[in-house]
Amino acid sequence: MIKFIASDMDGTLLNEKNEINKEFFDIFNKLIEKDIIFAAASGRQYYNLLKRFDKIKDNMMFIAENGTFVVYKGEEIIVNSLDKDVAVELIKIGRTIENSYVIVCGKKSAYIESREERLVKETKKYYERYEIIEDLTKVEDDILKVTICDFSGSEFNSDKYYNEYKDKLQVTVSGEIWLDITAKGVNKGVAINKIQDMLNINHKETMVFGDYLNDLEMMGSAYYSFAMENAHDDLKRVSRFIAKSNNDNGVVEAIKEVVGL
Repeated sequence: MIKFIASDMDGTLLNEKNEINKEFFDIFNKLIEKDIIFAAASGRQYYNLLKRFDKIKDNMMFIAENGTFVVYKGEEIIVNSLDKDVAVELIKIGRTIENSYVIVCGKKSAYIESREERLVKETKKYYERYEIIEDLTKVEDDILKVTICDFSGSEFNSDKYYNEYKDKLQVTVSGEIWLDITAKGVNKGVAINKIQDMLNINHKETMVFGDYLNDLEMMGSAYYSFAMENAHDDLKRVSRFIAKSNNDNGVVEAIKEVVGL
C-alpha cells in the first residue's frame, strides 16, 4: 500500500505551460481520504510552492529548494543550510561565469544583485519572495542554496566551474539553465529518506516522480520510481518505471493506476 508520494514540479507535475492539471486536485483529495501524504519536491522556493498549492497547503508536504527545507502542515521538519563562508566562495565564483547570474536562496527570501530583465523574469518564476540587493556576500539569512542561472546552459557551462567543490558539496544540474549548490549530502532523496524514517514509511510504500538531474537521488528512495517520458536520459536509466509526459498528465495517470483511484 502506498503511503507517501513525492513529485517534482517543472517538467513533471507542471505541463509546458506551467500549469497543474485540474484533475490533480480531485486525486489529491482522494489521497487524503486514504491517509496518503503528497509532497511537492522541487528546486523551487517554499513560498512559491505554497502559493501554487494555496487551497490544499494545510494537508500536504513541501520539500523545497532541492531538499534543503521541508515543511509539513506548517511545521519545519528539515532545514539544511550552507556554511556562510563557503556560500561566499560560491558567490564569488558565480560572478565570474559568463552569461550567468547568482541567486542566493535563503530561508526568508531569495536574493539577486542584478536588475537584468531576463534574470528578474526567471527569478519571479520560481521565487515568490526575492530581493535585489547590492552585495550577495552580505546576505543575513540562513542560506539554503546558491543557484546559478546560466543562460549558456548549466550542464556544459557553469557546472565545470565548481568541479573542485563536488567532493565536499552537492553540485547539481537541476534544469537547462540552472545549477544548484547545497550542503554535502543534501538532496531530494536524502530528504525523503529522513521523512520515511520520521513517519515509519518504507521504500515499497513510496512513489516518486521526476524529470531532471536534481531528481536522481530521489529515484533511489522509492520502489515506485517514475521518470517522466520527457525526462533526461540519465534519470530514465535509474528509474524503475516511465510515466506519461508532463503534458499528458503523467503523474496523475500513474497515481491512479498504482493506487487504484
